[in-house]
Amino acid sequence: MRKGKVLVVGSNATRIEIQGGGTGPTGQYLNETVVPVIALVDAGYEIVLATPNGTKPYIDPVSDVAQHFGGDEAAYRHGRGFFDDNPAMNNVRTLRSVIDDGLDGYAGVFVPGGQAPVVDLMQDAELGEILRHFHARGKPTAFLCHGPIASLAALPQAKQYRAALIAGDVTKGAELAKDWQYAGYKMTVFSASEEKPIEEHVLHGKLYFNMPDAMRLAGAHVTTNAVDFSPHVIEDRELITGQNPRSDHPIAAKLVAALDRVAVSA
Repeated sequence: MRKGKVLVVGSNATRIEIQGGGTGPTGQYLNETVVPVIALVDAGYEIVLATPNGTKPYIDPVSDVAQHFGGDEAAYRHGRGFFDDNPAMNNVRTLRSVIDDGLDGYAGVFVPGGQAPVVDLMQDAELGEILRHFHARGKPTAFLCHGPIASLAALPQAKQYRAALIAGDVTKGAELAKDWQYAGYKMTVFSASEEKPIEEHVLHGKLYFNMPDAMRLAGAHVTTNAVDFSPHVIEDRELITGQNPRSDHPIAAKLVAALDRVAVSA
């Protein structure tokens, strides 16, 4: 018997803007997607995957390796097979259809990372509607790695906020960020120092803004680990955030525990 439904929000982005013009390759990270989702399924939760356009998320090739599964080839193959073949990963819905069918039936929501959410999810009005619904009801809401940047979609003018970040207009950004639902929350997110090797070796250019600064400007209390790529998860009220790819198992455990607490009290 299933305990409840969890909405997993994926990205459709495959390119991300870099300073000076042009774009670099991006996508959603495999381990950040499947490790928490498999944990949710094993714990008895039903998964509904939705993206802005209703197509399956694009997996960033740099994440499609055993290295991101602790070097465990069997764990990598299991994760890859789950993403490729499990019905929950292939019956993809649009965010709009999920909203139209009603959000009350969902116990929680999870947004994995990779840089892709920086492109589409952080400025997606439908995701904003979803997040405001979950926030108002205090339902478990989890974001991993770059995923926490998608929490900014809850802003009424999320598109304009992102544009202000790209333009480097801090004053305008601060004005647009007023009354953000998650202002004052303790969070973590992929750090500026962790971003550097991605910029140098994958993007071959710098992003227009880093994730911690973008969230602090909106009012988040962001902390990141001093040691890059070490696991780090913060839970504050209904919000659970993980810093980097190696936070995949810890955030999965915290999300399952939060959902179970709600299920028991219901």
